[in-house]
Amino acid sequence: MIFFNAFLFGGLLCAIGQFLIDLTSLTPARILTAYVVSGVILGGIGVYGPFKKLAGCGATVPLTGFGDLMAEGVRKAVDERGLLGIFTGGITAGAGGIAAAIILSFLCAMVFRSSARE
Repeated sequence: MIFFNAFLFGGLLCAIGQFLIDLTSLTPARILTAYVVSGVILGGIGVYGPFKKLAGCGATVPLTGFGDLMAEGVRKAVDERGLLGIFTGGITAGAGGIAAAIILSFLCAMVFRSSARE
């Protein structure tokens, strides 16, 4: 049931993104930004937590999960450090994923060649 829920809810989030690409004039960059911001908002008001428990990795892997992670990091940092936590919490919470993305992007750039498509 865990895998089914992850597939169902993760697929639903992806399908919503695909519908937004197909049916609106929104660019993919704006849709991705909207997903992260909606994850921050839903995580900040406490709605994303129960959704994470139900959907598992179907909720934590998409960009909405990254937004929720940032909101959770800010909440914890504000509790620990006060107002300064607003500026440091999100980056601290997402540091592992951000570092992995940078390192793997660099490795891919070193291994593969880019070419201009005509």
